[in-house]
Amino acid sequence: MVNGRTVLERFPAGGPRGSWPAEEFAQARRLEGQHAEVVMDLTSDAFLVIVRDLTE
Repeated sequence: MVNGRTVLERFPAGGPRGSWPAEEFAQARRLEGQHAEVVMDLTSDAFLVIVRDLTE
């Protein structure tokens, strides 16, 4: 966990489908009851699927 966030998965931003794989992964986690969201990590040039720590 970093800065109140847990990274569930990373997807390269340069992929041919852009953020779609990350969005699909996040949607599947939301259907499981997690509060997953997609953010862009500019440093690593990747889309991250994260869950924020809701206790903060």
